[in-house]
Amino acid sequence: MRSIWKGSISFGLVSIAVKLYSATEEKDVAFHQVHRDDGGRIKYKRTCSLDGEEVAYADIAKGFELPDGDVVVLTDDDLAELPLTTSREIDVLQFVPLEQVDPIYFAKSYYLEPDAKATKPYVLLRDALEGSGKVAIVKVALRRREALATLRVRDGVITMETMLWPDEIRKPDFGFLGETPQVRKQELAMAASLVESLAGDFDPSDYTDHYREALDSVIEAKIAGRDLVPAPDTAETDDGAGGKVVDLVAALQASIDAAKRGRVAGEAAAQAPAATASTKGSAKGGSTKAKASTGSAKAPAKAAKAAPTSRSAAAKKAPAASAKKGAPAAKSANKSNAARRSA
Repeated sequence: MRSIWKGSISFGLVSIAVKLYSATEEKDVAFHQVHRDDGGRIKYKRTCSLDGEEVAYADIAKGFELPDGDVVVLTDDDLAELPLTTSREIDVLQFVPLEQVDPIYFAKSYYLEPDAKATKPYVLLRDALEGSGKVAIVKVALRRREALATLRVRDGVITMETMLWPDEIRKPDFGFLGETPQVRKQELAMAASLVESLAGDFDPSDYTDHYREALDSVIEAKIAGRDLVPAPDTAETDDGAGGKVVDLVAALQASIDAAKRGRVAGEAAAQAPAATASTKGSAKGGSTKAKASTGSAKAPAKAAKAAPTSRSAAAKKAPAASAKKGAPAAKSANKSNAARRSA
């Protein structure tokens, strides 16, 4: 990162030299205005509305137009004379609880890095600020403009949030604020139930800029010369309700049901990796058991093979033994038959 400002934090009698860095950056896709036919960049000339002549940047001054149309011209020398007492200083005014500062006042975030020789007082202020649970209200001048700001600690770094002045916050002036529509207890309870069903902890990584992703895909496709595939239409379709008045309670109930389904689906998706790991573990254990079972099955198989062999051998021996025992009886029967024939 590149520092955009150098100054010091004035904390009582302590002065802490710091460098200022922009803490945020927009990731929007930047486009140039070009000529459709040949892609040439479009340029604009600074011309005077009175004489039509082109004006060099060095000859341009700031002008304030009066109600009657006259213009008061202010030069850089005029602006340099303005008394900016906090020109190179971040002046700590007081410490207040963060919840007392409405987020609507916040404008832009900056990181403050200590100078090499100011690390110890910087860490002292950082730890004291973090331990207090409060934020410091300060005044600072950036780009020739004095602003209120807060100092707080984020990731071990003192972070400055520039703020708008109270008269820069618009007052909401809408007609419905004077109306008092009747809200039924059932509707309020359903709305509270919907809030509860969508409650959770904020994790910015859960959210994605889908439009920028789609725009990047279009640009990449153009570069590669591929045919562009239109993105699926995710807009809500007309269900025929048209301008009909929707039952608020029914709509709230449908929203609650949808939120519950979304939460269940999210929990199921989160549990899927664990279930997959469990399944793999079970499969490994099962294969081990299968191997063990296969091993134990081999023993009965061997026994089974041995058993028929024994039975066959016994069967062969049994007829042979019976034949040997039956041989004398057969001889006696033959002798008896021969005696009968001779008689």
